[in-house]
Parts: sequence; structure tokens; C-alpha cells
Amino acid sequence: MLKFINEILSAFRACFSRAAAFEWFVVIVVGLMVRADHLGVTSIVRDLALNPRHYESMLHFFRSSAWSLESLRLAWQRVVHRFAPLLRVRGRVVFVGDGVKQAKEGRHMPGVKKLHQESENVAKGEYIFGHLFGAIGILAGTRHKWFCLPLFLNLQDGVKAIFKWTGEPEERQGSHVVQMIEQAFVAARTFGEALLLLDRYFLSIPALQRLAEGDGSMHIVTKAKMNAVAYEKPAPKKPGRGRPPKRGKMLKLAELFQTRAADFQTAAVTLYGKEETVSFLSLDLLWGLGLYQELRFVLVRHGDRLAILVSTDLSLTAAEIVELYGYRFKIECTFREMKQVIGAFGYRFWSTSMPKVNRFRRKGESDPLEQVTSESDRQRIRLTLQAIEGFVMCSVIATGIVQLIALRFSGQTPALFFRYLRTPSKSIVSEATVTAYLRKSIFRLFAQNPQLSITKIIRSKQNSSDFDANSMAS
Repeated sequence: MLKFINEILSAFRACFSRAAAFEWFVVIVVGLMVRADHLGVTSIVRDLALNPRHYESMLHFFRSSAWSLESLRLAWQRVVHRFAPLLRVRGRVVFVGDGVKQAKEGRHMPGVKKLHQESENVAKGEYIFGHLFGAIGILAGTRHKWFCLPLFLNLQDGVKAIFKWTGEPEERQGSHVVQMIEQAFVAARTFGEALLLLDRYFLSIPALQRLAEGDGSMHIVTKAKMNAVAYEKPAPKKPGRGRPPKRGKMLKLAELFQTRAADFQTAAVTLYGKEETVSFLSLDLLWGLGLYQELRFVLVRHGDRLAILVSTDLSLTAAEIVELYGYRFKIECTFREMKQVIGAFGYRFWSTSMPKVNRFRRKGESDPLEQVTSESDRQRIRLTLQAIEGFVMCSVIATGIVQLIALRFSGQTPALFFRYLRTPSKSIVSEATVTAYLRKSIFRLFAQNPQLSITKIIRSKQNSSDFDANSMAS
């Protein structure tokens, strides 16, 4: 197992211009996988028995100029393409995209702004101050269990002024919806033709327009709101003057559940790992006022629940669209593991150069970042933003490695099933089980594999006495 981790992390060596930066990257990723608490970077120092004098060096890594986020993302995508057993539908990989909001109270932290949470969980506040990340993952696994391996997360709101300073591409300065489509296109350069699963929030005219600008290698499967309307195809143009019609009769899709109930078909599909019977009606209609793009709408009735699914790929069958959208929730499971197991959003990077967050700023008022003119202050803010996204990217890699370990070693390492669980997995263990095993066995694995570069790197930064004591305890 440690050899597998070593092989993956060695693939990132070319991303770093200095050996010291690469060594800290290895330490941080391994530390995120084995730490027992989420109390900042000090948890990595404690759980890997590092010498405390390395704490400042580890913090400096996140603001270092020896690496870039883009190189890390590209290298990670290549690793996933090489090692992950990817789900393919008609020869295309399946991406999952969504946004995740993380509450942050930092008053001098880049990207913090007031966010609205559309959640049915009463424990969540309707409005929070925090960060909005956009995430793209890819489905991988077996028929017994599918994971959504995260490919990257980046800040997509509250930082547009900083992107203008750094000369970032216009795509990163666009809306959250457009950025998600753009990031999926970036991932498709590595994985080839793809299907992108999105929540209903992302069915919008800007998203479809950006999708149409691509080369046709990617289609989206998403969900429409229950108050959505669509249009029939226009009738043939009648003889005479005037332009041909662009649309036909308008249809309120929710009403079709009653008016065309006799046309629904029944089929057995796999939803959330179980065989379910659903009834559906598939229609090819025009959507988008002024756009009038032809989409495939699938009206689904599952028990008392109703849903309207949408696909830009007209070749997909209704059953395939229903099964595909059932996989979309996998990214929510990944967010949960990143928060609760890896601690991916436990960063605390801030800068005194950052203007203090105004909690009462009204919509339409100028961004305080526009008042920052000093180049030294701008540089500090840019480095703080890099540190935030760099910490999350290391957490993405740590989460993905844990998932790859679960997929590869669940059937080979009986010790992975050492934990007592009320409902244990019969095939592939969870991310929490893998991290618990690594936490218990990491020093024994180091002692058994002293020749590996990962062992040499971590041992070089440890207190020798602490390492020997932990090895004996393991």
C-alpha cells in the first residue's frame, strides 16, 4: 500500500522547481491522510511525529513560488486517468460538478463574502459569510461501489478583482455557472469525451451557450425546476411573407404529469445502488427563451416523487438519463468525506493587506479590493489566495488517493476491515476506514519500506526518538 502511495506522489515531482517544495508536498498530503484531528497544520506535525521546528517551513510551502496550481491539477488528472477504474457510458467518462459553500469568519481572508444557502437542513443558516468553491469530480469504481474522485476545487466568487490583477483568463472572471462548464472542458482535455452531471441550478442559457462553443465532446445531464417551460418544435413555414417561426406551442412541463399520464412508460433502473421501478415520459423539446435549443426532457415519477431531467445529448435513452442523474449525489458524499475525514476546508490563511470584510456592504457597492493599489499589498493578497487554493488542492489529492486505495486494496488487505461497524461494507471500504487504517499502521509501513522515497522524506523531518517510539508501538 505504501508503495502505491509512493508511486502516485512521485508523479508530482516535475510540478516543483525545488526539491524542498516537493518534500513538503509529500509530507502535507500524507499528513492530511493520517491526521486524527483538524486543528490546522499542527495536526500534521503531531501525527507524523515531525520536528516542531518545521512548522514555519510547512506554512511557507503554501505561499511558495516553486509550484503552481495548474501544474498540480494537470498532474493529478493524469494520475487519475492512469490508476482509476473509470465509469464509461457509451465510451465517455462521467464528470460530476457542483458548488460547495464553506463558512469562514476571517475578516482579512480573500474571497469571503455573504452567501445564500438553499438547503433543506434547518441546522444551516440561510445566509453565511464564507467561500464558494466550484468542484469537478469523476466517477470511478466498480458496480459494487462508485466514488466521485475530486479533480479540483477552486474559488469562484468574491475574488474576481484579484483575478484581474493576476491576468487570469476571462473564464475565471465569469459567473459560477460558466466557470463550472469551463473547468469541465479543461478536465476533458485529459480524459476525452465526457458527460457532465449537474444540479438544477446549472440549467441556464449562459451554461448552454458556453457548452455550444465547445467542440461537441461534452454533454450535460441535469435537472429542471418544476416550474420550467419548454416549447414544441415550430410547424413548417407557411407560404407567404414573414420570418419562419422559431418555436411552437409553450408547454408547462409539470402539467404533463397529469395531462399525458397515459403516455408514461415503466422500466427498471439502478438508482443509488438498488434496482428501482420508475415511470417516465421522454420528450425532445426546445428550451430557453431566445435560445430555443433542442433538449431531451425526461419526466420521472418514482413513487410519490416527481422530477424533470434534462440532457443535451439526444442519443441517450430515458433509462440512461435517469441512471446517470442518480450518480450526481456521489459528489455530495465526496464533499462530506473531504469535510469530516480529510478536513479539506480547515485552512486559516489571511493577510493584513486584505481590506477588512464589510458585513453590511450592499449589493452594487464597489469591492474594497478595488481600492488596493499598492503592488506589495496585491502580491500578499495573491499569495494568500494561492495558499487557500493550494491547501484545498492538497486535500483533493489526499481524498483521491484514499479512494484509490479503497478501490485497489479492499479485496487484498483483510486488515482494512479491522474496524467494528454496525453496517460494514461487504466489498469496498469507505474513506474513513482507509484513513483509520493508515493512522494505525503508517509507522509500521515506514519501518517495512525504508527504501521508499516517501519514507526517507518523512523520516528526515521527524524527531528520531519519536519515530522509533511510534515504530515500536505500531
